Amino acid sequence: MARRTKEEAAATRDSILDAAEKLFVEQGVSRTTLQHIATAAGVTRGAIYWHFDDKGALFNAMMERAILPLEAEMQVLDQVESDDPLVDLRNHMLAVLDRTVNDPGARRVFEIATLKVEFVGEMDAVRQRRKDNMANWMARAERRIRLAIDKGLISRDIDASRVALGLWTMIDGLIRNWMFDPQDFDLLALGKCVIDPYLEGLRSGRG
Repeated sequence: MARRTKEEAAATRDSILDAAEKLFVEQGVSRTTLQHIATAAGVTRGAIYWHFDDKGALFNAMMERAILPLEAEMQVLDQVESDDPLVDLRNHMLAVLDRTVNDPGARRVFEIATLKVEFVGEMDAVRQRRKDNMANWMARAERRIRLAIDKGLISRDIDASRVALGLWTMIDGLIRNWMFDPQDFDLLALGKCVIDPYLEGLRSGRG
């Protein structure tokens, strides 16, 4: 009986998160109340509060459930170490774009997190999560850039932190603009057109 109750609680939690994800996409986070979510999930507001402290906690649980493209591919990047750190970085960035296009669940949650939320009040924790993710990605990118400097692939005059910030702005901006209308351009093709010249420009200035 205890196991059944635990499984039922997990099923209820998932149904709440499923309902929240659907409503957040359709009407945005700020316009979606816990009552809206409870009604869509077929539960009471009390059931929601049993699982989550507030809407911010519910939102973060939804984010944790779906690993976003940037986060998933960061784990892959940590496991790759070739003779050319810039190639590793390029492949990682293109893999992020590819996962964004081909993983509907991750793409949906990324859309909510970037286009359907205001970072105020109880949702401020989401802003902090995004800030932490950016810092984690920047640290990994800077490490690869410094390795490229050490190997003589790019100039020692290069500021690794600025290059990493440029790459972050590039990939984040590409995904955000593609989210507005996925039919407007081929995300992966345009990504190659933008990322490759940037990285090759770093190589051409070595010395």
